[in-house]
Amino acid sequence: MTGREQRQLHRMPAAGALYRRALLGALPGLGGRRGPGLPEVELTVSGVTVDRARLADYDRVCGFRLADRLPATYLHVLGFPLALRLMTTAEFPIPLTGVVHVANWITLHRPVEVGETLDFHAYAEHLRPHERGRQLDVVLIGSIGGEEVWRGVSTYLGKEREAGGGARRERGDHPTAPAASAQWRVTPRVGTDYARVSGDHNPIHTSALGARLFGFPRPIAHGMWSKARCLAALESRLPEAYTVEVSFRQPVLLPSTVAFSASATGAGWDFALHDAHTGKPQLAGTVH
Repeated sequence: MTGREQRQLHRMPAAGALYRRALLGALPGLGGRRGPGLPEVELTVSGVTVDRARLADYDRVCGFRLADRLPATYLHVLGFPLALRLMTTAEFPIPLTGVVHVANWITLHRPVEVGETLDFHAYAEHLRPHERGRQLDVVLIGSIGGEEVWRGVSTYLGKEREAGGGARRERGDHPTAPAASAQWRVTPRVGTDYARVSGDHNPIHTSALGARLFGFPRPIAHGMWSKARCLAALESRLPEAYTVEVSFRQPVLLPSTVAFSASATGAGWDFALHDAHTGKPQLAGTVH
């Protein structure tokens, strides 16, 4: 992290205001020019605490048991406004309104309890070409008493008209979907309920008009809700420390029915979501 300017924020930003800022910046003549590289800055917020009622609401929306131990994905929720603040800086090379969340990995070093106070750090790295534009990683780190207890890395794709130079994804028939161990009906309320408990009010998840403006026929589920729902299904079989990686293949349209599958591996679990009717892959993940 050396070489980055350290910026300490007094409090966690409000995600709603950041989305409004991003939408205004997308209007013609208001967006300004994006920098060619990554912002050489690291944002920090100290003294973040957990609201028990909000945690319980999150647990219900995502399918976790009500408990004082934080799900690994809830730490993403706690720190996400800091990452969002980074992504709305003028130096950030990809406009927030055009970004696609394509992958996420989380490492939980030890259990985090509801009464603990966290410090969060956020920075961007690994800007690289992709066949459809450019990708980068946003790193979010949660620490307690100076010790890193949690790390999340979100990979984002910024689509660009004149793209090339990156790894090209093979296109072909979808592999046969594995046998489902569960099916979940995902209603439109998943979009609005997750926005409420996470603070992530991106309109592609909560508004039919917002979804259509960005090329979706109807609202889509948050990718981090899908990841959390899969982890909740494996909750009783997760160790106290682990890494969970997912790639988001295709959006989960609201409403729809998804098929969840999981299989034990020597080091943990492989899991996936598929469209229950078409078999198209929507998420692939592993826990180790």
